[in-house]
Amino acid sequence: MIKIAVDCFGGDHSPDANIDGALLALAAFPDLSVILSGDEDKIKAHLATKKYDEKRLSILHAPEVIGCDEKPTDAIRLKKESSMMKAVRLLREDETVSGIVSTGSTGALVVAATLRIGRLSGVIRPAFCPIMPTMNGGVVGVCDSGANVDITPDYLQQYAIMGSLYMKKVYGMQDVRVALLNVGTEKEKGDELRKAAYALLSETPGIHFVGNMESRDLLSGKYDLVVCDGFAGNVLIKSTEGAAMEMLKKLKRDISSRLLYKLGALFMLKMFKDEKKFMDYRNYGGSVLLGTKKVVVKGHGSSNDVAVFKCIEQAYRMEVGALPTDIEASLAALPVKETAQSNA
Repeated sequence: MIKIAVDCFGGDHSPDANIDGALLALAAFPDLSVILSGDEDKIKAHLATKKYDEKRLSILHAPEVIGCDEKPTDAIRLKKESSMMKAVRLLREDETVSGIVSTGSTGALVVAATLRIGRLSGVIRPAFCPIMPTMNGGVVGVCDSGANVDITPDYLQQYAIMGSLYMKKVYGMQDVRVALLNVGTEKEKGDELRKAAYALLSETPGIHFVGNMESRDLLSGKYDLVVCDGFAGNVLIKSTEGAAMEMLKKLKRDISSRLLYKLGALFMLKMFKDEKKFMDYRNYGGSVLLGTKKVVVKGHGSSNDVAVFKCIEQAYRMEVGALPTDIEASLAALPVKETAQSNA
C-alpha cells in the first residue's frame, strides 16, 4: 500500500478541493492510502456525505494554517501544528508514508522539505519541475522553475538527470530529449554559465542532450525536458501560460464582436472547449520537487479537485517507479571530477 499525505489547507479552494481530489485518487488507485492533514472537524464535516473506502483514508488533526504571505522560515518554526508541517513531520518520521501533496505556501514547502525531509545523497539542491502541454499532444518538463535562482553548470547537470528520470517514470518516455534554455540554438550562444553547461551536458552519461532551446519553442513538441535556472524557468512558465490565456480571452472577445462570428462559433464550440482544456494547467498536475528523500508535489494555489487528483497521481507514480532511489543511484554513478589537488 502506498501512503500519500495531503495538506488539506492553504490553497484557494481548500479544504473541499483537496479532500475531493484525494477521494478521486482513492477511487483510481486501489493500492493507495491517503492521510488528510488539517482541521479534523472541518474534514469530517466535508466527508460526511461522501462515499469512500474508510480503511484507506485517515485524518491527521492540524488546527493551524500557513498563509502564503508568511515568511517561510518563521512559518515552519512557529506553526508546528499547521496542516503542512504536521504532514511533513509525519513524512519524516513514518517510513510507510511515501510523499506529500500541498497547494499551500510554496516557500514554506520548499524550506520544510529541504530542512525537515532532507536531500537525497549527492543532490546539490532540489529543483521544481512543472509540466506544460505541447502542440503534438505530449508534455514537456521545465527544471528548475523557481527553487534555485543562483546556479552552476553542475546544478543544470543534476536537473537533466533528475528530470529525465522523472519524465521516464511518470510519463513513460523512453528517450527524453533534454534541452538547455538559452538565447539561441547555436552551441556558442549564451553567457559563460550556459556555455560551460552545454559542454557538461554534452558529456553527461545517461541523458539525451539535444542542445540549446529558445523560449519560443517550449510548446513545439521538439523537446521533453528543458533545464534552466529557477529565475528563467519561472519567467518561461508564467509568460507562456499568460500569453496562451490572453490569446483565448482575445478570441472570446472577437467572437462576441459580430453576429456572424457568434454563429460560426456554435459549430466550433467543442473545439474551443478542447483548446481551453488543453491549456488549463490544472489538467497537468503540480510542480514536483526533485531531489528530496521523499516525494514532494506542489499544486497550484487555485487547484480544484481534478488538479489535486493529478498531483496525487504524480506522487503515486513517482513512488511506484522508485524515483528517489533511481535519482540517488544515477548521481552516484557520475564520473568523479578531478580536482586541482589530485592533478598535482
